[in-house]
Amino acid sequence: MRNVARLSLASLLVICPIAFAQVAGQANDNYKTPAGRESIARALGDPKREDRQRPRDIVDAMDLKPGGSVADVGTGVGFMVPYLSHAVGDTGHVYAEDIQNDFLDKAKLKVQLSRLNNVQFVLGTDRDPKLPAETLEGALVLDVYHHFDYPEAMLEHIRDSLLSDGKLVIVEYFKRPGAMQNSDPNFAVQHIRLDEDDLIKEVEANGFRLVSKHDLVPKSQYIAIFAKK
Repeated sequence: MRNVARLSLASLLVICPIAFAQVAGQANDNYKTPAGRESIARALGDPKREDRQRPRDIVDAMDLKPGGSVADVGTGVGFMVPYLSHAVGDTGHVYAEDIQNDFLDKAKLKVQLSRLNNVQFVLGTDRDPKLPAETLEGALVLDVYHHFDYPEAMLEHIRDSLLSDGKLVIVEYFKRPGAMQNSDPNFAVQHIRLDEDDLIKEVEANGFRLVSKHDLVPKSQYIAIFAKK
């Protein structure tokens, strides 16, 4: 029995690091320092982002209703928060989540300046966005999925936060040359972990089923909408 116990313990020690391994890789390198996050924040808050990101098309695809609750997972500086806030209206609720306090501080300022009264800020972790259970009609993951170090854990918690008919909406870059605006045409290939088909497979393996998908920005970004299984 002792030998069996030792074997089982040894097996766990080998398996656990693999099961909980960080998978995002170099995509998160610039997020590790205040200077790096400040540089990213400037890009996230670029006024030109509205033209290239098509936020109104994203909100339309989410089919949000007045009075509903929605989460912006990985909100960053709060780019999508005003659009989501207006979509659910004064009687609705927006949860703006991020794992970085300095990003949340910038998002809070944006909300204050925009005089939005239906937004709650949530400090999550890299494994758990800390969203309320069985509350959300929609959860948006915009340009963030490739930053998930622990996608299985994140998907589990997001799924728990959705209502039975709630939707997970992922907007992501293609893992293809030229997909991201960068001087290096292969940046997206190096930066993005999974291309469209593999991302869908991973999400479906973790409690979701694909409802629809289409290009948001041709050759650059797509939008995939999932329901709970």
